[in-house]
Amino acid sequence: MSAERLPDKPKKDPVCVHATCVAVAGNGALIIGASGSGKSALALQMMAFGAAFVADDRVTLELVGDRVLADAAPQIRDLIEARGIGLLRAEGIGPVPLAWVVDLDQSESNRLPEPACIQVLAQPVPLLRVSGVPNLAASLVQLMKTGRVDPQWPST
Repeated sequence: MSAERLPDKPKKDPVCVHATCVAVAGNGALIIGASGSGKSALALQMMAFGAAFVADDRVTLELVGDRVLADAAPQIRDLIEARGIGLLRAEGIGPVPLAWVVDLDQSESNRLPEPACIQVLAQPVPLLRVSGVPNLAASLVQLMKTGRVDPQWPST
């Protein structure tokens, strides 16, 4: 799934998307990318750093008030794929409010990128284009714990 395929208009019923979701401090990160791009692997790495598991492969998104909530599709709740190993059990939490969209198919050209957003069910959600970023799992967990500083460094 690419960012362009996320549902950008409000829907009455929950929408299922091909993605993976983890949470830190109660807020979800929706990991998107082409099949085989490493969504599940990134989630497992983030879980090793303390992230909570929400969903793998199919994530339901639902607009509740002005928040997009992410949860597991019931058929595969509490399961995550470890490529070459198989399906693993992982106690999931959810639903969680969506705080970030992490796109594994796109990259940023700037070392300190400008903040970007994507519309998900008509709500703006911060977007990270992170293809090829080293130490991604640790960086994302830290971001979700503490936030980030505006990329425009203060002048001295």
